[in-house]
Amino acid sequence: MNTLINESGLQIREAGARDTAAILRLYRQLVGPVAPDVTVDVRADRIEQIRSDLHNFLWILESPEGVVGTAFVTLCLDPMHNRQPYAVLENFVIDERCRAKGYGAQLMRYAVDFCYRADCSKIMVQSHSSRWQAHAFFEAQGFSAVNKKAFVKYRRDMKVRSEK
Repeated sequence: MNTLINESGLQIREAGARDTAAILRLYRQLVGPVAPDVTVDVRADRIEQIRSDLHNFLWILESPEGVVGTAFVTLCLDPMHNRQPYAVLENFVIDERCRAKGYGAQLMRYAVDFCYRADCSKIMVQSHSSRWQAHAFFEAQGFSAVNKKAFVKYRRDMKVRSEK
């Protein structure tokens, strides 16, 4: 997708290897308050792998001060709705120093427009249960928690049964 630059000097573009440190900083802001023991490991080669994948999109939001936000979208093939994919929006982060300035709404609008143009049947987003401000933001952007409930099983909770 093309780079978007608006009148306020904000730029949204695909992330590249050069953005590794900035994305790591933002992900630590996302994870730290709710899971301080979790190690965040962002790698340049993984960002480049995502960049070359046809179904995964990692964007950054830049202001004149530098990288202030990021969002990751995966387009998932779906056998239910003809050829329409659905989207999973993950790791949506606006730098804590830059919140309540409209940056998140602009990045979200970009993600929603992208998903609409990709003919997605829906966009799913998850948020930690304690992040009530994020929940209010997602609802203000038109997302609803009324009809769906998400469940997560983390790798640390998965057990592999031995085959006999």
